[in-house]
Amino acid sequence: MFEKLENLKLKFEEELNDVNSNDELEKVRVEFLGKKGLVTEELKNLRNLSGEEKKNAGMKINQLKSYIEKAIVDYQKVLEEKEYQREIEKSERYDYSIPSIKEIGTLHPITIVQKQIEDKFKTMGFIIEDGLEIQTEYNNFEAVNIPENHPARDMQDTYYLENGQILKTHTSAAQNTIMKKYGAPKPGESLKVLFPGRCFRNENLDASHENTFFQLEGMMIGEDISISNLIYFMKVLLTEVFERDVKVRLRPGFFPFVEPGFELDINCEICGGSGCPTCKHSGWLELLPCGMIHPNVLSMGGIDPDKYTGFAFGLGLTRLAMMKYNIKDIRLFNSGNIKQLKQFIK
Repeated sequence: MFEKLENLKLKFEEELNDVNSNDELEKVRVEFLGKKGLVTEELKNLRNLSGEEKKNAGMKINQLKSYIEKAIVDYQKVLEEKEYQREIEKSERYDYSIPSIKEIGTLHPITIVQKQIEDKFKTMGFIIEDGLEIQTEYNNFEAVNIPENHPARDMQDTYYLENGQILKTHTSAAQNTIMKKYGAPKPGESLKVLFPGRCFRNENLDASHENTFFQLEGMMIGEDISISNLIYFMKVLLTEVFERDVKVRLRPGFFPFVEPGFELDINCEICGGSGCPTCKHSGWLELLPCGMIHPNVLSMGGIDPDKYTGFAFGLGLTRLAMMKYNIKDIRLFNSGNIKQLKQFIK
């Protein structure tokens, strides 16, 4: 068997060297790590072994699987850099001698809020990462404990691409890649990461729903992380954005990637809690799903759930900007209306 695994490794390396696009890379991943992939089949064949032979074979197969997963992630970065260089080479050249327009530019309100949160969390030791907008189904769903046919998938009307990949429906799609990138923290330390990004869902557009929106996700993993740590960072985040105490409520919520899970709602800043179209006349706006990272998610990220715990939160950046700037209709953000957006010049 060990000779067969070595041959599989060589076969993977040969095919990886011939990959020139993300589509080809995904085909290689499915060939080796898919449900019927070559490595997956070897794991299934372990049931035919027994005793020490099964233990040794299982260890070698898992080592090969981890090697392939890391190699794919690393090669994806190589492809991104090549594509970036190609875009630079074919980009248009501009005549910088042309007089500039005297209109003063400004950061977008969502960018302002995002930068404000990032700057605060950097002072608390958080690393800022950025997830891909085009993701595999595995990263977007399976790796965050949402397997095929799970009812949670019905809550996210997903855009599928012709190559089988998807536009990410939430920033949680980056969790697995980030855990594998940094690994388990050293004793006495913790892994603290913040990763904002643009998300996509096939929504019916109204005052509080858009098909393109921004989220900001954070997670902290260590040996003694608890719900108390989660609540502290949530309070710091909201106080930093609103520069004052805001009325919130914490209620139980179900999200497959956390256990236990919570829903943090903010009192609607537009109507003051009396009810309006933005908050669907409830007086509250769903803002911040959060909870303790599910052991399955930690395990799939290569982190021992028996030794480490962690929390994660997913913040609706777009909705937070609506509350901060008293914007009643979410569709304004993507409208390109300069007259409306220029009021946020800093």
